[in-house]
Amino acid sequence: MLSAVLLACGAFATIYGSWRGYAAARAALLPLAREGEPTRTLVERTQAPLARGRVRLALRHVVIAIAWLAIAMYGLYLATVGLELAP
Repeated sequence: MLSAVLLACGAFATIYGSWRGYAAARAALLPLAREGEPTRTLVERTQAPLARGRVRLALRHVVIAIAWLAIAMYGLYLATVGLELAP
């Protein structure tokens, strides 16, 4: 019974974490892919890279994506332990 619970929880965490990690990584690329309005782009060009709004937003989404992928990897670990406990 414990192995089935670990396997189910691990599978759910892997699938959900991978999906959310992909969505966060995709959202991280959107601010960098668009050009934005010309005036704002000229103003941001004079700032340091980490002071730019689009760069900060992209970095925030990258950190969130890495956290979700860490949850997915933990799900893989749980599934592996569940398979090892199976009789």
